[in-house]
Amino acid sequence: MNESIPNPRPSWDEYFLEIARVVGRRGTCDRGMIGVVIVRDKRILATGYVGSPVGLLHCDEVGHQMKKVTHEDGNVSQHCMRTSHAELNAICNAARYGIAIDGATFYGKFEPCHTCAKALINAGVKRVVCEKQYHAATDTRKLFEQAGIELVVVTPVVEEYPNQ
Repeated sequence: MNESIPNPRPSWDEYFLEIARVVGRRGTCDRGMIGVVIVRDKRILATGYVGSPVGLLHCDEVGHQMKKVTHEDGNVSQHCMRTSHAELNAICNAARYGIAIDGATFYGKFEPCHTCAKALINAGVKRVVCEKQYHAATDTRKLFEQAGIELVVVTPVVEEYPNQ
């Protein structure tokens, strides 16, 4: 073994974010290809990726089911309604198999949406680590602050994707 080469081991946050990236490759909606990992005590409890409910057709098979949302500031965003977000799928996967995620850390590509943030709070997640910001996460940040959830955004830039 060569002693002069330093060990390039990733930090725990880097390690779990990389696993979340791989999980995201299973996604069936190409809008973001988000994967998430829920971890406690350095052990993976559950994973989730963007996809349709079990047994229903996926965007990859029949296309997106796009809806426009008009926000109170007048901005309009587009969302695919065929799929469930990776965060909800991970929480549901944990529930389905009786895995408590209270006190866990959540890892994902970017900040959760407002709805997923509320679900993470109610599920007892205490820390959220994301690669980037989400364009519609202002309310998420407020919720996490009010709930005492630590939010770590590794690269504080907004994630860009088509038809945002």
